[in-house]
Amino acid sequence: MMRMASFTVALMVIVATIAIRVDGHEFSHHQEVKILRHLKRLNKPAVKSIKSEDGDVIDCVPITNQPAFDHPLLKHHTMQMRPSFIPESDSTYINEETKTINQVWHKAGECPDNTVPIRRTKKEDLLRPKSMKRFGRKPHHSIPRTTTFDPTKGHQYAIMGARNGKFYGTEVVINLWKPYVQVPDEFSLAQTWIVSGSGSSLNTIEAGWQVYPELYDDNRPRFFVYWTRDGYRRTGCYNLLCSGFVQTSNRYSVGGAYNIVSRYGGTQYDISILIWKDRKTGNWWLRVGKDIIGYWPGKLFTSLGNGATRVEWGGEIVNLKTGGKHTSTDMGSGHFAYEGYKKASYVRNLKIVDGTNTLREPKSLYYFADKHNCYNVKTGNAGTSWGIHFFYGGPGRNVKCP
Repeated sequence: MMRMASFTVALMVIVATIAIRVDGHEFSHHQEVKILRHLKRLNKPAVKSIKSEDGDVIDCVPITNQPAFDHPLLKHHTMQMRPSFIPESDSTYINEETKTINQVWHKAGECPDNTVPIRRTKKEDLLRPKSMKRFGRKPHHSIPRTTTFDPTKGHQYAIMGARNGKFYGTEVVINLWKPYVQVPDEFSLAQTWIVSGSGSSLNTIEAGWQVYPELYDDNRPRFFVYWTRDGYRRTGCYNLLCSGFVQTSNRYSVGGAYNIVSRYGGTQYDISILIWKDRKTGNWWLRVGKDIIGYWPGKLFTSLGNGATRVEWGGEIVNLKTGGKHTSTDMGSGHFAYEGYKKASYVRNLKIVDGTNTLREPKSLYYFADKHNCYNVKTGNAGTSWGIHFFYGGPGRNVKCP
C-alpha cells in the first residue's frame, strides 16, 4: 500500500509538472504566434534590404504594398504620386537655407524606384513596451493636452503656437540635437503639430525628430511622423507602425536616424518641414527639405477635413519622475532658451498655409512652457532671414527644478 501511495503521489507530481510545462509551452506558443503575426503585418516583403551601420535594416518595399493600404478606409484608395500644388511664400526676404542632413542608412545603399524604405521591426522591438498593443503609439502617460495643458499626465512642453484661425498647413525649420533621455520609456522631441477638435474628437498631424529609446532601442535622433483622429485613444501611430501614412519617397525613411547633429557652441544643423493640405484631394502632404515624403490621406480624419484650428511648434519631453524626482531628460540642446544661438535649441521661419494656399507668417502667436525652471521658451531676434523664430529647451532636473 505504501509503495502504491508513493507511486500515485509521484505520478501526480509528474502529471502536474507535465501540465505546467504544456500550459507554459502553449502560452509561449500563443504569444509567439501573436508576435509573428504582428511582425508579418509590419514587415512587408522587400525587393531589397539594406543593413545600416546603426543596426537598422531598411527594407525597400514595393510602393503599392506598404502598410498604409491595410487600413480599412484605404482599401480602395487611389494613390496620389505627387501633390497637385506646393504652397508658395508671400515673403520678400530669402530664408536661410538649411544644410542637407542625410540619414545614417544612406551610407549603405539606396532603394530602387517604385519602392519605399521602411525600417524593419524586430521581435525585440515588440517586447520592449509594457504592452505589444501600445507599440508605436503614444504611451498613456504622454498623451498631449486636449483643450488645456495638463502637466500631471507626465508630458511637458516649451512651444509657440497660433490659434483662432483656419490653417491648411505649416512650414518650419527645426534645430537638430541629440538630447539626453534619462530612462527608455521617456522621450525628447521637437516637432510641429497641426490640430483640430478636442477630447476624443482630437485630430492631429505631427512631424519632427525625437530621441525615444523604448521605441527605437537607441539614443539617436530620428525623423518621425504621427497622426490620430480620436485623441490618441485607438487610432494613429508613429511612422509606418500602423496603417495610415502613405509614403511616396524612396529616399527618406520615417523612423530613420540622422548621421549628424548640432554641437553646443559649434556648427548648427536643422531640418525644414512643410505640411500642407491638397485642397483637390483632401490629402495632407509632407515635405522634408526638398524631398516630398508622402501624405496622410484625408479619409483618416474627421475635423481636419475642414482645416486645422491650431498650429504649434516646439519641444516636448516625458517626465516619469523616476525615484520621485523630476526627470533629467534634456529638451532640445539641454540648455535654457536665454542662452541663445549655438547653445539653446531654435525653431525658425515659422509660417502657416492660409485659405489661398499661400505661406504667410502667422499672427497672434502665443508661448507656453509649463515649468519654466525645467524648460523654457523665449522669442528670438536673429534677423530678417530667420523670420519669426524662438529659442527653447532646458536640462530638466536642477536646483530650481527638483
